[in-house]
Amino acid sequence: MGTSIFGIGVTALNAAQIGITTTEHNIANASTPGFSRQQSVQSANPPQFSGAGFIGRGVNVTTIKRMYSDFLGAQVLQEQSQSNQLDTYYNEIQQINNLLADASAGLAPAIQGFFSGVNTVATTPQSQAGRQTMLSSAQTLVSRFQALGQRVTDINTGLNSQITTSVAAINGYAQQIAALNDNIVLAQGTSGGMTANDLLDQRDQLITQLNVEVKATVLKQSDGSYNVFIGNGQALVVGANPYTLQTAQNQQDASRLDVAYSSNGQVIRLPQSSIQGGKLGGLMSFRSQTLDATQNSLGRLAIGMATNFNTQHQFGLDANGALGGNLFNVPAPAVAPSTVNAGTGAVGATISSVAALTTSDYQLIFNGGTSYGVLRMSDNTLTNFPAGLPQTVDGVTFALTGGTPVAGDTFLIRPTANGAGNISLAISDTNLIAAASPIRSNAALANTGTGVMSAATVNATPVVANPAHPATDLNLQQPVTITFNNPPTTFNVAGTGVPAPGTNIAFTAGSAITYNGWTVQITGVPNAGDVFSVGANSLSSADGSNALILAGLQTRATLSNSTASYEGAYAQLVGEVGNKTRELKVTSQAQTTLVNNTIQQQQAVSGVNLDEEAANLMRYQRAYQAAGQAIKVANTMFDTLLALR
Repeated sequence: MGTSIFGIGVTALNAAQIGITTTEHNIANASTPGFSRQQSVQSANPPQFSGAGFIGRGVNVTTIKRMYSDFLGAQVLQEQSQSNQLDTYYNEIQQINNLLADASAGLAPAIQGFFSGVNTVATTPQSQAGRQTMLSSAQTLVSRFQALGQRVTDINTGLNSQITTSVAAINGYAQQIAALNDNIVLAQGTSGGMTANDLLDQRDQLITQLNVEVKATVLKQSDGSYNVFIGNGQALVVGANPYTLQTAQNQQDASRLDVAYSSNGQVIRLPQSSIQGGKLGGLMSFRSQTLDATQNSLGRLAIGMATNFNTQHQFGLDANGALGGNLFNVPAPAVAPSTVNAGTGAVGATISSVAALTTSDYQLIFNGGTSYGVLRMSDNTLTNFPAGLPQTVDGVTFALTGGTPVAGDTFLIRPTANGAGNISLAISDTNLIAAASPIRSNAALANTGTGVMSAATVNATPVVANPAHPATDLNLQQPVTITFNNPPTTFNVAGTGVPAPGTNIAFTAGSAITYNGWTVQITGVPNAGDVFSVGANSLSSADGSNALILAGLQTRATLSNSTASYEGAYAQLVGEVGNKTRELKVTSQAQTTLVNNTIQQQQAVSGVNLDEEAANLMRYQRAYQAAGQAIKVANTMFDTLLALR
């Protein structure tokens, strides 16, 4: 009997001691990140049969249980990954939002100031001070575009650095997870299948930190190891083997980095859209959804404004009496062949219509033979051209400029990406501002009727008599005389022009009369013999009529298929970025709240409650004392038996 009591007492002492040790371990790790509360699990030893029935043989600690919910753990990982993506996107887009919405550093004041300078020249074309004001405000506008373009470039460079840092962190976590996989399989294999609780906690904490960087999918294996995947199922960890990610220069845009990994000596780039969750997913989403669109929108605005202004400026006369040239240097579309192209084909792109320009980039794909495809990357719309190039899509004309492409060769075309950063002023001489109209319309003083001729306006495409010398030989400035017949229902046109001057041309009051690239209207009732004329303007230094038209460009809808003015297009960009920023702020805060609530639920299962552990410590202490007292009683009984001898 004494031996049985001693044995039961020893098992009780052992169970209480393990309980105390486990409780102390919980208390010691109460603040350890990722630690899951542990609990000793006891079971009664198999009883011993006797004539009086089954007699108990004490207690046994079967295992140390890890208090962990796989469901809550997976939910926390998913929600934390999404939260970190939203937080990263929000932090990045704030830079763009603050830049565009700044009342002093934004673009709106510069646009307003520039057109204010143009209006000054329109009202006082003879003033050199007014002309200098216009050039200065033009330079301010150009500098503002350049500053915004450079800032966007700097943000892109910063993204590359952050992507590199994130990839390095992911690789570090993958290596540690793989090492822990190996240790866990070994530990659990040599312990007869007992769970290596602390190693499991360490591995799950690394999985949590990995999800801060990128969304990871975890598959638990039968041997206790984890296989970890990212993206569209790319393996990051398989058992004890980690796969190393790396950054690689984009094959078509040298200014950005792709995420890739090596497989059998080959660099395999991950599709940008496949990288979701965590900081890396936030950086990729910001770059593709906001940064590129902002850069292209600013570029379209710069190119559209400069091109439209240049076109109208060329219709005017400068203070020297010469036809106007370009006021701005307009950047050309950026074209880059893929670094893996097998052919020698070279492609060029030109902007044929700024009104039709979008904010998208394009990929030109050679299909073989004479067939090409143009992919609009903003919405993945593919347009095929079986007849070959040149072809025009969204105001951009694509042409093969040399070499021989091979089927599968691709070219990245960014029509507006360089617009803001590379725009510049083309003139510095105030006398080269073409403020005047090249032509003037006149009515003869001897006219007796009530006919009134409007000011002659230059058409969008003036007729050039000699294309080799467009600046000096325009039909636009050739004199044309309109003389009304008797009765004055017809008129004759004399002079050199296109269409050829003629006689007995029917007259309708207010209808357009067009020759040589200009248009006038005659209203009222002319009398027979009344004469009207259109010819070269000899008062260019004091005429501001073309500057007035230039000033009117400020409010004309010339962008987005003629639906938006310059300031309207910029306001739309500011609004889109601002709305996206507010949306991300709200969703980021909501996601953070959701994460915190889920973590609280998880901690209710896995977290260490010090009050509860203190109670457990006292309980196991009492159990230990009671077991010791039982052994003391057994010892007393054994001594009594010895004394009977």
